[in-house]
Amino acid sequence: MTEAENATTNGGATTHRHGFLGERAELVSALLALTVYLAGLTLQLTGHGGPVPQALFIAAYAFGGFFTLREALLAVHGGRFQVDFLMLVAAAGAAAIGRWEEGAVLLVLFSLGHALEGYAMGRARRSIEALGALAPRTALVRRGAGAPVEVPVEELAVGDTVVVRPHTRVPADGFVAAGTGSVDQSPITGESIPADKVPVADRAAALADPGAAGPESRVYAGTVNGSGALDIAVTRLAGENTLARVVKLVQDAEERTSPTQRFTERFTKFFVPGVLVLVAVLLAAGALTGEPFADTFYRAMAVLVAASPCALAIATPAAVLSAVGRAARGGVLVKGGAPLEEFGRLRTIAFDKTGTLTEGRPRLTEIEPVHAAGREELLRTAVAAQRLSDHPLAQAVVRDGAGLVQAASPSGVTVSGVTVSEAVVSEAAPSEARNLRALVGHGIVAELDGEDVHIGSLAYADTLAGPPVPARLRDRTEELARTGRTTMLVRRGDRWLGTLGLMDAPRPEAAAAVAALRGLGVQRTVMLSGDDQRVADAVGRAVGMDEVRGGLLPEDKVAEVTRLRRTARTAMIGDGVNDAPAMAGATVGVAMGAAGSAVALETADIALMSDDLRRLPFITGLSRRASRIIRQNLWLSLGIVAVLVPATALGLGIGPAVLVHEGSTLVVVANALRLLRYAD
Repeated sequence: MTEAENATTNGGATTHRHGFLGERAELVSALLALTVYLAGLTLQLTGHGGPVPQALFIAAYAFGGFFTLREALLAVHGGRFQVDFLMLVAAAGAAAIGRWEEGAVLLVLFSLGHALEGYAMGRARRSIEALGALAPRTALVRRGAGAPVEVPVEELAVGDTVVVRPHTRVPADGFVAAGTGSVDQSPITGESIPADKVPVADRAAALADPGAAGPESRVYAGTVNGSGALDIAVTRLAGENTLARVVKLVQDAEERTSPTQRFTERFTKFFVPGVLVLVAVLLAAGALTGEPFADTFYRAMAVLVAASPCALAIATPAAVLSAVGRAARGGVLVKGGAPLEEFGRLRTIAFDKTGTLTEGRPRLTEIEPVHAAGREELLRTAVAAQRLSDHPLAQAVVRDGAGLVQAASPSGVTVSGVTVSEAVVSEAAPSEARNLRALVGHGIVAELDGEDVHIGSLAYADTLAGPPVPARLRDRTEELARTGRTTMLVRRGDRWLGTLGLMDAPRPEAAAAVAALRGLGVQRTVMLSGDDQRVADAVGRAVGMDEVRGGLLPEDKVAEVTRLRRTARTAMIGDGVNDAPAMAGATVGVAMGAAGSAVALETADIALMSDDLRRLPFITGLSRRASRIIRQNLWLSLGIVAVLVPATALGLGIGPAVLVHEGSTLVVVANALRLLRYAD
């Protein structure tokens, strides 16, 4: 068997020890076997008989059978009878009846085919191992007031400051402490555009809680710095960084067998002994019919070769290894053949809303003043009062309000992908508010220039003394609420200034990603959200969901996923933490934005390293292609056995049988390697 097969059947432990020739030893041995065999065959065909050709055939046995014998002995010692064993029995049988040239060609072609197959599989494995070579071996560390010193990355400690020069690789996970620039994160996240990086506002706070550092400050080992020099504060040791975890999990993925692979292993376990029984039956039948023993024995050995399921054993592992390696290069971590195959068969995908289909933070999307002339006062008042609050909605008003620019167009301007119907000037610093009082579930009260400012829901507004909410403003507020907006009415003193609408905006790529999934054969998309049904419906319409379920608790999401699984294989897309129960209940759980998140990397079956939903159509298409190739390889392997067994029973020789046998093995491996070139 090849290394790939041994890694699969032995639980991932490769048993080869190649010696001083390294990985080329098996190929060198096979080529030597071929050379001496051809020399012996030439002498035999030119009439030079005697002991020399036979000695060369025996040498071909030695060179061609060395690795095969070693693997067979290890397998038998472990209680398994595998393809190697069948080939050795056939070769020994040919020698026993004096057909040394037939046994030699069997071992020569078998060893040569498997050496080439091992080389091809090594290509797939090297594509995975190349991930581990992305991280630099050394880093420039600034310790104290002196110049940076170069140290091995293994000596880096949490809190060290690493200097990353322009156009060099980042040596460790961390955050930007000083400097600005862009970083090519494609080796980790698959993002095609370099990400802009800025320093964190508070280094000590970021070191205390690295997860709180925003994506605009986080960096990962193995990514490539742009033209600006950066000072990086290290947050993970070399063996624990995101790249190391990805490499380890991808390598471990080989051990997680797929349903098809488990079928082939069970099939081989019973098939190989069955072949030996068939050979015994053929020998007995020959004896009963009076056929010469040499002819009967030769035909039985040919059947033994034809029935060897070598291509079947390697068909699925080759495809899985290639697909997992290609996915990792594209910023997607697939944990083995099982989730790969299952994802390729999906017909239903359920999405979490917040942080998955949306950006995960509210945006100020509408500013509706009572009077057109009051737009600026409305926003300035709201920003001034909300500056005192740490509520996420208040922070959204302050953050987005400060960035709006006056627009004369009645159709409004676009902020964060959402049209703002009434934008105003807010560049000047607002007045200072004070004496904030938060009314949980209702709103806030603050004092601004000697007047009380009330900001809150329509229900809260109706409880206030003084003039009621104007009818036009009430109608507009209710209209915004029906379209999924969270609304805030603003009153200053006794004057109603207007209402603000906020919404967790869909990701810009969400609608295109959902449409691409539908084009790939996903028949049903469902959004599961804990938000109010109206809010969920608004996002669902924007991104093109087939179904929307709002107002769900975590246990409700689990129940919905269970319901969906009753009718079709279902994936659950979430953040890997809050949605872990629902993801665990799905056919395949997929985590978004897993780069830097140990929890997401460990809990998900598939992890999208970035927050880019476009990775989802990529892995869906790759999984579907892998499933097709696995099926192609499976049917080709079984078909070859089905044709060769009766052909050899009717007289086809060992040479042609082993040529077709090994040729089919190389075909299925080459077919699997096409996955390495899958287009993003």
